[in-house]
Order: sequence, then C-alpha cells, then structure tokens
Amino acid sequence: MLQSRAREQRIMFASRAREHRIMLECRAREHRIVSALSGSSVPVAPTHGLCEDADVNEAPFYLMGFVSGVVLHDQRPAQKMREVERRSFGLHAIEVLSDLHLIDPDDVGLGQLGRKEAYIERQLKRWTKQWEATKTHEIPEMDESLRLLHQDLPAQVGAAIVHGDYRPGNMIVADGRMAALLDWELCTLGDPLADVGYMLNNWPSVGEPGAENAPTAVEGFPERDEIQERYEAATGRSLERINYYRAFSHWRLGAITQGVYKRYLVGAMGKQEFDLAAYKEGISVRARSALKLLKG
Repeated sequence: MLQSRAREQRIMFASRAREHRIMLECRAREHRIVSALSGSSVPVAPTHGLCEDADVNEAPFYLMGFVSGVVLHDQRPAQKMREVERRSFGLHAIEVLSDLHLIDPDDVGLGQLGRKEAYIERQLKRWTKQWEATKTHEIPEMDESLRLLHQDLPAQVGAAIVHGDYRPGNMIVADGRMAALLDWELCTLGDPLADVGYMLNNWPSVGEPGAENAPTAVEGFPERDEIQERYEAATGRSLERINYYRAFSHWRLGAITQGVYKRYLVGAMGKQEFDLAAYKEGISVRARSALKLLKG
C-alpha cells in the first residue's frame, strides 16, 4: 500500500513538473515573440517582464500593458462601429498581416523560433496523427481532402513569421484600426500563405451561409477579393493557390474539432453543457468546405 501511494505521488509530481515546464515554455515563448515585435509596424501590447517563479502566482506568467479597445468576437461590437471604421479596420488588418510577413525573423531575433521550411508538410503530418488517433466515425470528405492536400501540395515560397490564429477575435480594435494583435501561442516560422488562408476563412461576407454571427458579416468590412489584392500588392506574393491554403485551414480545424469532440464524448472534459450533435456536424461542415475549395 505504501509503495503504491509513493508511486502515485511520484507520478503526480512528475505530471505537475511537466505541466509547469510546458506552461513556462509557452509563456516565455510568447513573451519573447511579443517583445521582439514591439516597436515594429505590427501592433502588440507592451510587455513589462516575465516571471518564471511559480511560487509567485502558481504558474509562470508575464505582464503586459493595457490596450484600450474592443475585441470582435461576434457581431455585437462590430455593429457598434461606424461603417467607415469597419472598412478602415479591415484594410488595416490586412496591412498588419502583410507587415508581419515582410519582417525578416533574423532581424528581430526570432530566426530560431522554428523550422522555416516544409511548413504545410509538417502541419499535415501533425494533424493527420491527431485525426487518426481521435477518429470516432467515418467522414469521407476528411479523408478525401487529406488525400488531395498531399497530392496537390504547393511549393513553399520563402518563409515568414506565421501568427497561426489571425482572425478578428484576436485583435483589439480602436478608432477603426487594430490597436493590438493578441494570442501568439501558435506563432512560428513557415509559409505565410497559411495565415492568409486562415484569415480569409474567418472573414465571411454579408449573407454568407453559416456566418450569421461573424463580425465581418456586417455591412462595411472590405470583401475577401479586396483583401487578397491588398496583400498581393503589399508583399509581392501571389495568391493564385490561396484556395489550397483555405482548404488546408478548414481540414486542420476539422481535425482539431474531432479531437475536442472525442474528449467530450468519452467524458474527459468533465460535466459541461455541450451540444455533441452540433459539434459533430461542425467537423463534417469543415470537411465539405475543404473539399469544395480543393475541387473548385
């Protein structure tokens, strides 16, 4: 009995140590990225220091300055903006993304943030494992999309700082401009067009099916075509294959959603209110969207 309890304690302490290490690495990494971009044309919240001592706050953390504004999680804050502010914010959002992708990672001390080459290949490998490990039911569109993503993989042209979650819900907006870009946990180096594809998927137009609560589905925001034109003009990068990157983004989120769905299905997420049927259908919706873009 005593040996069993001692073993359980060792496992518990080892688990806590691992969680602390991972959290420390994530916090330190994000602090490093945000600090490196401070002073650039990419708006970020000012950082005031990283604390690695878990005794202070039970976990590593860093302090950042307050940035005034609103976050466009849904349509409510967007509806309170004037139409001219919606347009100016949308144009500034693609300007900021262009500026981010034009920064040489080595110039700001982020050259070792991650591997620069084969970004999509690495992402496909990672999320294919997730999809196969958490698969609970057959979704032919997910499998067919994956086959086509491998078959028609475009060559990566250059590398840049990739935000990884570039959408209105991660932006503080003030006076019709982005005041700060948030949530850098997924940031790495790689193919910048992955950011563009993800942004476009999160930038639906007025009246687009399934986008009833999306902030950009309010009158006044620039359309996807204009956003793409502005990005190409600013960066010199062709978006001829952007539908591939949009499809990849949908497929990747489908794989991520499947993982969350399985955790809820087996009770690993505790007792929470959760519409399993709707979440399950959301995976198929992502898969169908990916396949449509790949075959379009």
